[in-house]
Amino acid sequence: MRNRSNSGVRLDYYRRMIVKTILSYQHPVSGLVPATPDHSHAWVRDNVYSILSVWGLALAYRKKADLDEDRAKAYELEQSVVKLMRGLLSSMMKQMDKVEKFKLNQSPRDSLHAKYMVSTGRICVGDHEWGHLQLDATSLYLLQLAQMTASGLQIIYTLDEVSFIQNLVFYIQSAYRTPDFGMWERGDKTNHGVPEINATSIGMARAALEALNGLDLFGARGGPSSIIHVMPDEAQQCQAILHSVLPRESNSKETDAGLLSIISYPAFAVDDPELIELTRNTLLEKLKGRYGLCRFLRDGYKTAKEDPNRLHYDPWELQGFENIECEWPMFYAYLVLDGLFNGKLDQVEEYSTALEQILIKTEDGLKYVPELYAVPADKVDLEYKNPKSQDRVAQGKLPQIWGQSLYVLGRLVKEGFLSPGELDPLNRRLTAEPKPDIVVQVVILAEDTSIQEKLMYYDLKVQTIAEVAPIQVYAANFLAFLFSHLGTNKKLHMSGRPRDVVGVLASSELYTLGSQTLAFFPQFVDQQKFYLPLDTSLLLDMIKTDIQYLGSNWSMMGRPLMVVPIRKSLLDMSSSLHPALVATIKKLQTGYISGTRVHLGFLNDFVSTSCVTDLTFLSEQEDSPDLDKMLRHIHQMAKGQARLTHLLGMTEGPRRSVGTRLRRKSSVKGIIRRSCSIQVEPGELPEGHSDFSSSSGSPISSIPTSPGIYGISTPDLNVPSHPHLKGDNDTEEKIMAYDAYAGGADVTELIQQLKDAESLHEQADIIHYLYTNMGPEWDTKMEGSVRCRVSDLLSELYEKAGHLKQWWLVRHTAGMLRKKVEDLAKAATDIIVRQKQLAVGLPPEPREKIITRPLPPDELAAIIHDACGDDNSTAMLTQEVLVYLAMFIRTEPRLFKEMLRIRVGLIIQVMATELARTLKCSGEDASDQLLNLSPYEMKTLLHHILSGKEFVVTSEAVTSNNVSERRVSVHSLEHQRSTRSRYSSQAKYSVDRMRHDLQTVDDLGSFHPEPSVLTQEDSFESDRQGQWLRRRRLDGALNRVPVGFYSDIWKLLKRCHGLSIATGTLNQSLTSEMTVGEIKFALHVEAVLNKIPQPEYRQLCVESILMLCLIIEHDGGRCHWNEVINVDELVHHGNRLFIEEQKELDGDVTLCCANPKTYLKCGGLAGVCQNFYDLAPSGRYGTMSYLCRSVVHCLKLPCAGDGNLDCIVQ
Repeated sequence: MRNRSNSGVRLDYYRRMIVKTILSYQHPVSGLVPATPDHSHAWVRDNVYSILSVWGLALAYRKKADLDEDRAKAYELEQSVVKLMRGLLSSMMKQMDKVEKFKLNQSPRDSLHAKYMVSTGRICVGDHEWGHLQLDATSLYLLQLAQMTASGLQIIYTLDEVSFIQNLVFYIQSAYRTPDFGMWERGDKTNHGVPEINATSIGMARAALEALNGLDLFGARGGPSSIIHVMPDEAQQCQAILHSVLPRESNSKETDAGLLSIISYPAFAVDDPELIELTRNTLLEKLKGRYGLCRFLRDGYKTAKEDPNRLHYDPWELQGFENIECEWPMFYAYLVLDGLFNGKLDQVEEYSTALEQILIKTEDGLKYVPELYAVPADKVDLEYKNPKSQDRVAQGKLPQIWGQSLYVLGRLVKEGFLSPGELDPLNRRLTAEPKPDIVVQVVILAEDTSIQEKLMYYDLKVQTIAEVAPIQVYAANFLAFLFSHLGTNKKLHMSGRPRDVVGVLASSELYTLGSQTLAFFPQFVDQQKFYLPLDTSLLLDMIKTDIQYLGSNWSMMGRPLMVVPIRKSLLDMSSSLHPALVATIKKLQTGYISGTRVHLGFLNDFVSTSCVTDLTFLSEQEDSPDLDKMLRHIHQMAKGQARLTHLLGMTEGPRRSVGTRLRRKSSVKGIIRRSCSIQVEPGELPEGHSDFSSSSGSPISSIPTSPGIYGISTPDLNVPSHPHLKGDNDTEEKIMAYDAYAGGADVTELIQQLKDAESLHEQADIIHYLYTNMGPEWDTKMEGSVRCRVSDLLSELYEKAGHLKQWWLVRHTAGMLRKKVEDLAKAATDIIVRQKQLAVGLPPEPREKIITRPLPPDELAAIIHDACGDDNSTAMLTQEVLVYLAMFIRTEPRLFKEMLRIRVGLIIQVMATELARTLKCSGEDASDQLLNLSPYEMKTLLHHILSGKEFVVTSEAVTSNNVSERRVSVHSLEHQRSTRSRYSSQAKYSVDRMRHDLQTVDDLGSFHPEPSVLTQEDSFESDRQGQWLRRRRLDGALNRVPVGFYSDIWKLLKRCHGLSIATGTLNQSLTSEMTVGEIKFALHVEAVLNKIPQPEYRQLCVESILMLCLIIEHDGGRCHWNEVINVDELVHHGNRLFIEEQKELDGDVTLCCANPKTYLKCGGLAGVCQNFYDLAPSGRYGTMSYLCRSVVHCLKLPCAGDGNLDCIVQ
């Protein structure tokens, strides 16, 4: 008998365990493994996890082989792995049509199935009979396919299979924005079939995308055609979302034990060590038990309280599962592997010992991992009273092959048969390791020699686009065109990659196509798609932002390369270079910009140091396109830019008399302005605004020759009213304007007038009328026999307005042309996937449209236009603001803290109000100013409003197109202290002081915080009239609340029957349906608060609720109200107390609300005096003082034995 080493004996023991628990049930034909021996279904996720132990044991045998039979066992195990992985591949390839559809629509009905028949590999349940969309399962398969291929296994055999895997990459690349049913196949934890965005799916998809990028699926015997390509921006999006979501799993799950699989083995998807530690600690704190970890809070699966006759739960049932959730031992196995991969020996020992104690030992000496441990039905009440006190019993599958496989892997690594690197040949475990500083290479290319000479004047040496030959440089959308051929396969009827927007990471590589070397401009410099790149300042700002992004997120071989074109459109009105452009290029020469190292140089010098990708998929495949034809097509696309006519402006021939031109002009005069709908409430305007003028004496108006009112959404055709038209011909002009709206304008005369028009605004009004009444395809016959459509004139007007920087007209014409930001859908998605909601249009619903899930760009643009009605300018401004919000949420997520619903319509309204306040001008002029702000100034204004920074607005006289106007600029007051408008910052001192004062209950009704509690800043701010009204208005429009506000409301609802707010009610039953930290609960609270149309009144309601929360925080559990608390009553009673006190003090209120005849003359909204809105939160006369006394009056509070009121405030 041959001697065996101890290693061989131990390996044989684990082989016997694996054969008995897994391989003995592997189907000989399909290669799939059932969940249990008596089950006919094979789950994709369970199969992949189960085969990991077989693969690991094969690696161990090959490494520790003593005899030939050990090498034979290794080969036998490897072939079992290949059999199962190919079985899953075959099952998925039978659903190729679903993959093709899913790439385009991400619909759950078109997803790959989550389980298949064990015997045939075909589907076992219908599309609608199971939550099949589980992106983590497909991603796990691709991740392990990559790892096993890298270890030497040959799983993929043909190029057709390579094409299918490439299309699976496209299938999962949208995981960061695709709601699915998640790791537990339930979606929302009520199991009603509602998918949601899950962090586990995003993390597993990111790991799979990075693992497959550049991998040859044929291993060492492969070639260029068997390499998988992944656009790096997709994986980076997943990482950004994980950073914003973790340690949360989804909207309905505060956290989830499944997150262990993405912060550690097998995905290693998180690169921030602190975030990994936070997530791990959160899991252990909330989910750890004696027998393992709960999957998530209030998980009813297999508990004694679960109804086994139905899969779903009623919302009220969920509270019954609290503290009796089943505990899963397999998560101890995850923690053992986590400790082994991270070198935490104490953690390995702790959880190995805990796991060994709960394993089930069989008669033949094997140890099985049970599926879960549950509280027996007769001990449920005891467990409720004292959580984690009762002994539990094993239930479910025995063994659970998923957990059994992880247990064996952990043992193999712990006993030294395997090293972590052998289970992770692609080095995923190094994701969180510190990375070296990245140097971003920057190339500036002049459009032609004239631009080059202008740059040389400043001693800036650059090449022209023609001089970089043989390297060809194209727009980023051409790169998307090239990649649309990736993965195409006629035999499989697969179309390849969708024509999505290309990110800055992908456009920062060099590409080889045949003998050609290709470089690409970033997507944001494409001026044909949208008008934002026409603004030089914004373009430079976006360049700096993207350089910083490349420096912090680049992970590929070689250095990133950003190619920036300098076009004639960037020149100012005098054909000179913008000073900021010159300054930026000089800053690039220093080697450092926006905190990132850069290297400015020529394109040819960077070829050897850049990341170069070979586009071999365009030449190596059997059905690949003809390269020469493709290159010719790209050249044609580059030359075939938008046609620009030259029909507008000065025309030759005799001129009509001035009187005739003026008479014709009035027939459609101001038609554009009357189509706009940005409104500023009269009560929000500063006093004396109508008398304000610029230093030159001209009224501040950004739109030349267009003195109208922006507050009119549509003109009243029954009683035409245009008070902005003045002079002797006022009545005649009103009648003619009415005739134009009623269709009475003479089109022939309008066309002639258009030919004669010298003013850009006059041209715009006429073209707007023609477009609205005659249609975009109507032939104006302005070019004689050559067709000249209204849409052609509109395009020319758009180009001229962009050249002249007439931003009000650029936005209006862009809206009429139905332009949309190239990455509009991506911008909205960036916001939504960070667990925010979007609202476009002005409240209330249904005019205000709520967007809760990622949408295709066309559908999103249609919703925006629908919400804005006929106002094309506001529709474009909404898109613009969305882009800026997405930029901020990516780069400064702190600005959006405690904001769940971002209401773009209200934000735009507040921006106009802030301009009116700062400029001391009318609402009409403020709306004019807003629409004529340059994109960069618009972005700056939005940032100031979000951050609470003080700003100043300056105006200067500018003459363009022979028209004088006032241009407005927004500047930050960096030398002054920034005011913090975030409500959590406003009221922070007040709340902290009250928390200190809330002791045990004496004298609540006489609570008067001392004036000394105001900080020096608060005292200074309080002296400024309107300051606190402005703060409340801003925070109400931004939907900001104090930190911990939603969890405090959850606790408050536990003490009362509900909260009545405006027209909505928060019922106590919500606490039974949702846990304290659920995003779903916070969104429900937001939905009720958002029914309040006035932002400042909403903030007073928030302060009132905050007062109630402070009371229950310090009352020792004594306050309980058997009623629905009316928050509006608290606010209005506090307002009455304020008015009565002001009467006694003869305060400012005596001029308005203290007198019934002048009640609300101050402009107060929702029946509350405006002076009350303008009180500081703290202080003797602060809102908190009045609201506190209001609570005493309106609610019953506990009394002491002597009948005196107990108090928690001193």
